[in-house]
Amino acid sequence: MFTHVMVGADDIAASKKFYDAIFGVLGLSPGITDPMGRVFYSTAGGRFGITKPIDSKAASMANGGTIGFAAASRAQVDAWHDAGIRAGGASCEDPPGERKGFGAYAAYLRDPVGNKLCISYLP
Repeated sequence: MFTHVMVGADDIAASKKFYDAIFGVLGLSPGITDPMGRVFYSTAGGRFGITKPIDSKAASMANGGTIGFAAASRAQVDAWHDAGIRAGGASCEDPPGERKGFGAYAAYLRDPVGNKLCISYLP
């Protein structure tokens, strides 16, 4: 459905550490840094990137925005959340668990910049 998602970061190394950890749980290889200093993670479904903002202003999170990822199991949701916390992220919303009315087992994190991420397992 999408070609890519790009988030801004002032500290690319801290963000790469965080995303390497959470994407590693999903089976992705560590991000690749391009000649412009951007970091990319690629799958058959699209690309996820980290970059310093091109307007040279400070990176900031999207107010009201959430980037969602798919998990293969409840255990993968929990492992993703734990990896994100250990890599400098912060838990947000409710703890990992069932989301009533949504039919999913999900977890939410904020990355080092404050971007809101979600992972869901839909049985």
